[in-house]
Amino acid sequence: MTMMDADGIRVVVVSHGSATTIQGCLRRLLAARAVAEVVVVDNASDDDTVAKALALAEFEPRLRVQAHPDNPGFAAGCNAGALGCTLPWLAFVNPDCLIEADTFARLLAHARSAPDVGVLGCVQVDAAGIEDAAVRRRDPSLRALLRAGGARNAVYLPADGNALQRVDAISGALMLLPNAVFARVGGFDAGYRLHAEDLDLCRRVRAAGCVVAVANDASIVHLRGVSSRRRPLWVEWQKHRGMWRYFAKFEAQHTSLPLRALLWCALWVHCAIAAPRAWRRARLGALRDRSARA
Repeated sequence: MTMMDADGIRVVVVSHGSATTIQGCLRRLLAARAVAEVVVVDNASDDDTVAKALALAEFEPRLRVQAHPDNPGFAAGCNAGALGCTLPWLAFVNPDCLIEADTFARLLAHARSAPDVGVLGCVQVDAAGIEDAAVRRRDPSLRALLRAGGARNAVYLPADGNALQRVDAISGALMLLPNAVFARVGGFDAGYRLHAEDLDLCRRVRAAGCVVAVANDASIVHLRGVSSRRRPLWVEWQKHRGMWRYFAKFEAQHTSLPLRALLWCALWVHCAIAAPRAWRRARLGALRDRSARA
């Protein structure tokens, strides 16, 4: 399976409690070259996310909004937004990402120069311009993650100096891939509610004979965690739940039963330690946001 030369991208944006960023995200997507359709899949937001998206859709025929009454998770939302796509390309973009007008044009140019690429991402920076290390990853090992005390030391990779860098996995905050590749691997695994579904997809794309890569010469702003601040303890639980699902799919069969039991206990001890820290970060972030608006 290879990247295709034709343009035409459907962008899927899965939102939940994203009222503060959704319009900025959508306006930039609609202004970007090669974007033919934008589908917002809202997973039961209890704020003005849907209303703000619909306000733009009223005047933009390329924009469609699917408002779900429940929240089946990010992966299921992505699959719903991709359903029925007839365009050659699919992109998945978080509602707190702000792309540039040429972001997808740059990515498509890279795809044409490396036709074996099956999933392509780009550099992501926060509002202060600090790069997110999670854009380039190795396949995670639960043993390595727990031994290293977290993902940064175990799976994150630095830039190698090339414009296009092959990696094991990229961040799901922005992914571009051929519609045919997405269909071939069966889309996202909807058993993940939040986190690790991007790692899973990248691994299956590679197993299908394609390459995962990052365009180091293309950059977007990712404000990160806007929705997560609303429910930090739930999000932290879902991170660890997703990591266990990933382990069960790709690593457990090579791990003895006693070690599996030990890793299960260690994972949830780590969750119990990480959850209060996530709550404090969310509180501090909310306070900073209120101070900025004052």
